Amino acid sequence: MAEQQIQYSADKATAYGELVTEISGVVAGETSRTARYATTISLLKAAFGERFFWCGFYEVDPGKSRELVIGPYQGTLGCLRIPFDKGVCGACASTRETIIVPDVHAFPGHIACDGRSNSEIVVPVFNPGGSLVAVLDVDSTDLGAFDEVDARGLEAVCRAMLR
Repeated sequence: MAEQQIQYSADKATAYGELVTEISGVVAGETSRTARYATTISLLKAAFGERFFWCGFYEVDPGKSRELVIGPYQGTLGCLRIPFDKGVCGACASTRETIIVPDVHAFPGHIACDGRSNSEIVVPVFNPGGSLVAVLDVDSTDLGAFDEVDARGLEAVCRAMLR
């Protein structure tokens, strides 16, 4: 069977809308959170390619108080664990708000898993009951790669993924 090539719109906001529809359809009925996360990362990378240098989930570790553990991702080696009080991912987990960092080198306490990353966006992921279950972390080699369109789009992707 030939692999289907997914074509997304050039307009970023429209592409996110198409991704929400695609992800909702693909993961409908899937009970495995890992499968939902891995599928979402695959579709995000297909849509945004090299612009998303590193893209993955850090899950809240229920066995460790206030610590994230690496989940499904695509890109170079990621940090295995991140405390809630460290780096952009930890800050997002602590505040439960999306964080856009135009220059990670200027972010106090930034954790450099790969020195080629220059900007980052991290989005909190909530289960249907409203509990924080993960953060979605996306890095770019470009400075200032992410904006409010990315924030709203990735937040919608995360909501669609766990419906």
